Parts: sequence; structure tokens; C-alpha cells
Amino acid sequence: MQEKTKLLEAIAGTNRGLLATEADRVAILSAVEQLEDHNPHPHPLQFQALLDGNWRLLYTTSRGILGLDRFPLIQLGQIYQYLDLINGKLYNVAEIEGLPLLEALVVVGASFEAVSDRRVEVKFERSIIGLQRWLNYQNPTQFVQALELGKKFFPIDFSLDRRESMGWLEITYLDEDLRIGRGNEGNVFILAKEA
Repeated sequence: MQEKTKLLEAIAGTNRGLLATEADRVAILSAVEQLEDHNPHPHPLQFQALLDGNWRLLYTTSRGILGLDRFPLIQLGQIYQYLDLINGKLYNVAEIEGLPLLEALVVVGASFEAVSDRRVEVKFERSIIGLQRWLNYQNPTQFVQALELGKKFFPIDFSLDRRESMGWLEITYLDEDLRIGRGNEGNVFILAKEA
């Protein structure tokens, strides 16, 4: 599909949005809107098999996510979102790279509830921050499985105040390997399905 190729070319070289100029952002948003017009699954929440699993972030406009790269001596590694439609759970997993043996992890867990066939209300419930080796981190799937089994991680594993940690996400495009979402703060998220 020509629109999908155009979008992927537009985000190439932007390092998930970290290197995007204002002109890049305008071109990417235009390409997103064109692809959204060709959404093969306009009711994405009906397609559990497509949605469930790990998704790797390709591009975002979220300053909260991109801001993780602004600390000295570290840089933002891969970012994943794990979705479990049946249980209404999602986990955002950000790998932080830095000095050897000091690679870190920032994880936010949330529950969600469908409010339409495209939109979910999200309630952020838990945050975990720590060194990957202390957390025994190997990959997002393994880590999420440990979380789902109720494992607690130290030193920083805390609950979030649900009243102040709510939002929504609307899935505006979904195919077998690409998902586009728009959040309540006006952010755009483009993710690729992990095998």
C-alpha cells in the first residue's frame, strides 16, 4: 500500500521522533492521516488476534516518552507496548541504555476498558524503575509474564494514583504489522507488531 510506504519513509531516520524537525512532524502527520483513511480494520477492538502481544514503538509525538532521552549519560533504547485485550491490560516498557551494566528499565502498567470499537479508557496503575540486571530483564514478554504472576520488583515498584493517571487511546489504523493510535493529549503513536 502506497500510503503505508509513504508513512514508513517519512518516519525513517527520526529515531522514534527524537530527531524529527517541525517539517518532519507536519509531513508525518499528513502521511498518518492519509493512511488512516485506508484503515482495513475500522473497528480494531474486534480483532483481538491482531492487537494482542508486543508492539515496538516506531514514532511518537509524546514528550513524556521522548523526554526519557534527555538525561546525561543515557539514551532511550527500544520502547514496547504489550497488549492483552481479554484481561484489559497494557504495559509500556522503555529500555534505557547507558554505561555498561547500568542499563535501566521504565515500565508502566495499566488496565483499560473499551468505550467504543476504536477507543479505550486507560487507568495507569503501576510503575517500575530499575536496572535491567537487578530486575532480571531479558525481554518485554518475559518481564510482563512475571508482572502478571504478581511479582514485585525492588527498589522502585509503586502504585499510581488512579484518579490522576487516566487517559484514553484511540486506534485509528490497524493491520497485520502496523498500528496507529492517538491519545487524549493529542499525541500520535506508530507501532510495529513484534514477531
